[in-house]
Amino acid sequence: MNWITDNEVSIRLIFFFGIFAIDAIWEIRSPRRNLSVSKTIRWANNLGLVFLNSLILRLLFPTAAVGVAIVVDERNWGLLNVYELPFALSVVITIVAMDFIIYLQHVMVHAIPVLWRLHRVHHADLDYDVTTGSRFHPVEIILSMLIKFATIVLLGAPAVAVIMFELILNATAMFNHGNLKLPKSIDRVLRLFLVTPDMHRVHHSVEDDEANSNFGFSLPWWDRLFGTYRDQPKGGHESMTIGIHKYRDTNQVVQLPGMLMLPFVGKVSDYAINRRQWKD
Repeated sequence: MNWITDNEVSIRLIFFFGIFAIDAIWEIRSPRRNLSVSKTIRWANNLGLVFLNSLILRLLFPTAAVGVAIVVDERNWGLLNVYELPFALSVVITIVAMDFIIYLQHVMVHAIPVLWRLHRVHHADLDYDVTTGSRFHPVEIILSMLIKFATIVLLGAPAVAVIMFELILNATAMFNHGNLKLPKSIDRVLRLFLVTPDMHRVHHSVEDDEANSNFGFSLPWWDRLFGTYRDQPKGGHESMTIGIHKYRDTNQVVQLPGMLMLPFVGKVSDYAINRRQWKD
């Protein structure tokens, strides 16, 4: 286990680039939708934002989430350090609990208008592919990391479980944001256990009732349990429009400078889930 924590950064990088390559090749060979913007331009800017976020996190939090987990373990903080459980069970509990927190966090950034300002950088992408899964404003990334730290401390999450959770989250975020075509029969079964591209794509619709559904990133159960699940988009996956109605200017939503400024323009309440103005 020490080998895993000691080599956490290398493991995550290998995993990230491996999954990214698989998804990218899959998108080229079997795309679900035609793209509306040059992939070269979008990828350059989306991945530029990913690089910027990684740099900021490394500067602000050098040891990242695994460092917090190591401290928690050394000091016996958190629920899982109060009750003696088999290690494997602690790992499963950590992964499921942290996934649930991600779901709640995702609902929160849609429910609170000022947080929606940040989150709409993710939603304003005019297309939907593997790079969309990592496209977040730096301030949202920092807030997400702080929430993750608090969860690890309260839960007493083992460092190995935290690494496994982050590997799973990164892999599923790339997978379910992929422009990937899956047979309907496979998608129907797979979405019982995992958020699929067709399931999460609904969440990126310009229609606000669809954008405020299917919040799960890895496990699909939370949406079904809390009534936020939507099976399919009204207009079908090939015809649905991706993005946000009022933000269609490529300089604003595709170019990196525009993405960084996006939280500071427009109305606070656009698409916020507590502004239910759509028709059922």
